[in-house]
Amino acid sequence: MACVPEIPDEETRLPPGQYVPRGRPVVHYGRVPAFRPETWRFQVFGETATGRIHEFSWEEFSSLPTTTMVSDFHCVTKFSIMGNEWSGFPASALLARVPPGPGVRHVMIWAEYGYSANLRLSDFDRPTTLLATHLDEKPLSAERGFPVRLVVPHLYAWKSVKWVRAIEYLTEDRRGFWEERGYHNVADPWKEQRYSYQEEPGEGPP
Repeated sequence: MACVPEIPDEETRLPPGQYVPRGRPVVHYGRVPAFRPETWRFQVFGETATGRIHEFSWEEFSSLPTTTMVSDFHCVTKFSIMGNEWSGFPASALLARVPPGPGVRHVMIWAEYGYSANLRLSDFDRPTTLLATHLDEKPLSAERGFPVRLVVPHLYAWKSVKWVRAIEYLTEDRRGFWEERGYHNVADPWKEQRYSYQEEPGEGPP
């Protein structure tokens, strides 16, 4: 008789201070942008290995090979949405296609309207970090980040930027939009790293 592996219970997957809500709340800053595929561009710039800006049209980006993974989603406002099936282009594959320079240790994620969030390169390069285009086998809805959002499931969800337009390679860390406004630079939900006053030495820019 085959042995079915036990799936961890939701409660054991909840970081401290989190709860599972009814439904799937939608939270974002600012208005939902319009998508114009003929003018949409995705860039990788900054300290690239070639020193050049790499640009993808929507046709090029949407033809990149994709993968699917299931992960939980933890909002800093304390709700967690469990078991989301995301599909998209792995961040690690983007790093392979557009290699960073040898001194790169951080990335800045840029979105519509100049919104941004910073990540350590080690967080961006995780196997579970995804430039997602689909949720539960359907294209992302506009309010959930269509056409592309970042998914970084091991960090609080403000790092999972919606409406991504560019990745900037950085040799030195720099705070993004919410990090400049008092949120924690690292954002590990298992350590409840919600606010910048909780930062330990070395967890934020000098």
